[in-house]
This record gives sequence, C-alpha cells and structure tokens, in this order.
Amino acid sequence: MLPPAKRPSKKTTAPRPSAPKPDAAKGQLHPRNRHQGRYDFPALIKTSPELAAFVIINPYGNQSIDFANPAAVKVFNRALLKQFYGINHWDIPADYLCPPIPGRADYLHYLADLLAASNAGEIPRGAKVRALDVGVGANCIYPLLGNREYAWQFLGADIAAEAIASAKAIVQANPGLRDAIELRQQRDRAHIFQGLLNSDERFDLTLCNPPFHASAEEASSGSKRKWRNLGKLDPKRKLPVLNFGGQAAELWCKGGEAAFVSQLIRESAAVGQQVLWFSSLISKAGNLQGVYSALKKAGALQVQTVEMAQGQKQSRFVAWTFQTPEQQQAWRKERWS
Repeated sequence: MLPPAKRPSKKTTAPRPSAPKPDAAKGQLHPRNRHQGRYDFPALIKTSPELAAFVIINPYGNQSIDFANPAAVKVFNRALLKQFYGINHWDIPADYLCPPIPGRADYLHYLADLLAASNAGEIPRGAKVRALDVGVGANCIYPLLGNREYAWQFLGADIAAEAIASAKAIVQANPGLRDAIELRQQRDRAHIFQGLLNSDERFDLTLCNPPFHASAEEASSGSKRKWRNLGKLDPKRKLPVLNFGGQAAELWCKGGEAAFVSQLIRESAAVGQQVLWFSSLISKAGNLQGVYSALKKAGALQVQTVEMAQGQKQSRFVAWTFQTPEQQQAWRKERWS
C-alpha cells in the first residue's frame, strides 16, 4: 500500500490526482528511502575498504567525509551504491556530476507513489514499468536506483556522447542491468523529445534533473556561495570550481532551469499520449509560477507539485499528464494488470 507521504503539494489551476499528499516532518527523507539517519561508516568501509582513506571526524565528533573533496565524494558514492544497491562497479569521468544519492532516491520513491495513485495504491513494479531519464548523465544514477528499488526498465537519454559512453560502461560492468537499462544519445541539441523517441514507444513516467544555471559563471558563483555557507571557503585551500562536479549540459544552459523546463513542457505535449506522467525537478521555487503557466498553455490535464527535503535542503518536482482519468485507467489495465 502507499505509505504516508510527506507534505502537502502546492495547488495549481489544473486538476490534480487524488494521491495522498506529503505530510511527514520537515527535513525527513521519504519513508522508503534507505538512507535514514547517520551513515554507518564501519559497515561502508567493510564493503568498500578504499573509503577508509577519506573518512574524517567532523566538528560534531562523528565520522564523515570532506564533501569539498571530489575524490572523497566519488568513493563515498561508490560505497553507498555497493552496500545498499548491489552496484559493484561504478565510476564517472573526471569533472562530471557526482550526485547526492539520498536525494536522487527520494525523487524515485515519490514517483513510485505517483504511479501507485493510478493503481489503487499499489506501486507497479517490474519490467512492465518503463521510465525515461532525460539527461541521464555519466553517472546513470536514476536508472540504477530505479531498477534496484522497483525493477523498472529505463531508457537513459543524453546529448553528450561521453556521458552516454560512461553510463553504458556502468551498465555493462554490472550483471543484470544490460537488459534493464538502455542508453540513447539525443543528437539534436535543439530538442529534448523530438527525434529521440520512436512513435511506438510508451513510457509510464519521465524524470529529469534539468540544468539549473544560465551560465558557467553563475554555476561557479553558486558553488562558492555553498562553500561559504558550509564554512569551507578558505583562501588557502583550492576547492572545486563546481560543487559535486558537472559539465556544461549537466549544470547550465541558455536561460537556465526556467528555459529548459519550458521547452521540456512544450515538447512533452507532442508526445503526450506516449507517456503517462512527465516530471522534472524544479530547484528554484521562484520558477514554479512560470512552470504552471507553461503547463496550462500546453494543455496539461493534471499537475502535481511534490515537496521533498534532505535535512535543510528543500527541493521539489512537478509532474503532469495529458491523459484523462479514463485514459489513465485504460493505461493501467493494458500495461500493469
């Protein structure tokens, strides 16, 4: 059954599904998220001995790592993926985005709740569910977590050939993933869905972590601000230019997050009958009104905004569909029954 959710989703002018709304304590991860509480570093080190070299004692007297050290973050992610998800081989090229796994997992768990709301409260699992990750990146994190948690099938798309190559290497290095995760390059940088999908393909959901900066300078400035807030902006220390790494297509595009998501919405309307639920993370709450306006203009029939949190970090995603309730039920019977 659908577990208690977290906090109420913000209302929009569009009709909304009748799924339970998030109502848990502020700052908590989704109830199904495996990363509740403090990390068990002795257990992580036992699984991944290389992590021991990066463990420090933080100001609170607890074991941690230096999150301003890209090498430490990469090894830490590798240990988490191995211990919690059975991903034994994971690596990314230098300077590519190294994602915070707990927050990525939360997005997937709330998307699972969204599908459950269209399925009498039961999460559809297994290969009958297919998801599209728009901007899969070199790390391939969403397909990895989504397949391990719910056994979903994934298509990961990206415009960067190096990112696709890295994601393919991860998939091929881990038994059982080759038949579950397909990688495909979008060769037209001017489009997102157009030219990527075949007309006979169907997806139960799409997900996207859009580039949220408008330029490289803005991304660098954001990283400096974060290091300052964390008390790590020491002039004697050389810090990463970008927090958690990241290439251009991963972190910035012309117009930033608002422009990218607007295009995502416009193009989604053209493939609205091939997808049950579209979704995208929205990092800046100030962009929500523009998103809602774009969805209304595109003709979305239902819209949901789901708030998420990891400690003090607040995030959210917006989901939308172009299918009527009757079409949604027909979809469920055809694909999930």
